[in-house]
Amino acid sequence: MKETILQFGTGKFLRAFVDAFVDTLCKQGLYDGKIVIVSPTDSAAVETINAQKGVYHLFLRGIENGKTVCEQSTITSVARAVNPYRAFDSFLALADNPDLRFVISNTTEAGIRFDASCRFEDRPAASFPGKLTQFLYERYRRGRGGLVLLSCELIEDNGRQLERCVQRYAEQWNLGAAFLSWLKTENRFCGTLVDRIVTGFSPAEAAAVCDEIGCPDALIDAAEPYHLWVIEGDFEKELPLRQGGVNVIWSDDIAPYKKMKVRVLNGAHTSLVFPSLLCGVESVGESMNDAQLYAFLNTCLFEYILPTLGETAEHRQFAAAVLERFRNPYIRHLWTSISLNSVSKFTARVLPTILEYKALHNALPKPLVFSLACLIRYYKENAPTDDAAAIETIRTHTLREVLSDTALWGADLSFLAALVEESLQQMDRHGIREAIQWSMS
Repeated sequence: MKETILQFGTGKFLRAFVDAFVDTLCKQGLYDGKIVIVSPTDSAAVETINAQKGVYHLFLRGIENGKTVCEQSTITSVARAVNPYRAFDSFLALADNPDLRFVISNTTEAGIRFDASCRFEDRPAASFPGKLTQFLYERYRRGRGGLVLLSCELIEDNGRQLERCVQRYAEQWNLGAAFLSWLKTENRFCGTLVDRIVTGFSPAEAAAVCDEIGCPDALIDAAEPYHLWVIEGDFEKELPLRQGGVNVIWSDDIAPYKKMKVRVLNGAHTSLVFPSLLCGVESVGESMNDAQLYAFLNTCLFEYILPTLGETAEHRQFAAAVLERFRNPYIRHLWTSISLNSVSKFTARVLPTILEYKALHNALPKPLVFSLACLIRYYKENAPTDDAAAIETIRTHTLREVLSDTALWGADLSFLAALVEESLQQMDRHGIREAIQWSMS
């Protein structure tokens, strides 16, 4: 089978996301191509992938359409892997493949960065964009066609940022105006939004599962059934994901989908985290099984977040899926992990809903403001993990000083002071449980 996709990233996310989707298409007879994985770092994972000839087992576990799901599949979409640190010439040789069409990357949030110390002569360049520039120049030099590049890194404007880095390297390395023109006209750097929780297995659990399936698998992976991939552009004819049943959205603008994910999924987490922790509830699943906390989340989602975002069928469907995902019995997602850096998360995920609701209704969304009061209470009395200056400000300043600190929230929130103060008083007088009930009244 032809090698049509180059993948930068050896991790479990892509194995449970893109690689699984391509496997589905191939097994349905919709796609005739395999994936070559390139390690962005000097990773031993390449040897493991090649030792298993790219084959591994994937388990999808969770709740889907109200039913508990546990499905196993054998993924065979990966042809091989290449380590450019150990076989740089083999890496460059991939550029001469006439069948190659797509490049997919997930190199972590820090992967798309410009490192001025990288040189064209490095074997390979240290940064991922540097390696990609070396690869694309080799493809250009050999007279091959341009590629579609799908960036899956969890950063703003991932496709544009990657393109800018490659252009900067081409300029810094003096690779010529003709190459720069080829980059711009023959290649398409597409932004994407990815959404799937991929947990993998702990070593002990992996060993037990391998015993059950009757074979060793050093690449065994696990994820939730839910997935969403929003891709800038439309290459369905070449990569028929939608036809194959993958929840993909081809779009000229992925911003509305990112807004939906941030406001609904992430906003739900951030709204619920501190009411849950103050109640002594440790995980998302436990909160979903707590009648009061579940009611609080529903109030936040369906009375304030969705009406502000726009109550479309798509938004309601996504919100319903979020509730199922939060109930996943196979994932114990700790609130202490979700609470990391919550000041910036609240600013990005919840505050826009508060501001828009106020502008639309000339009123404050009481439960969402209450969640801010819970954040402040938790930061004052516990040991959060966040920027040290943010923690110090909340702990040592008055409430009005904290809320009016534009460096903290990106805006002056002193207009919330009365409701936040009342929320804190409710906690002091009646306890957290009665205060939560008050916030929903």
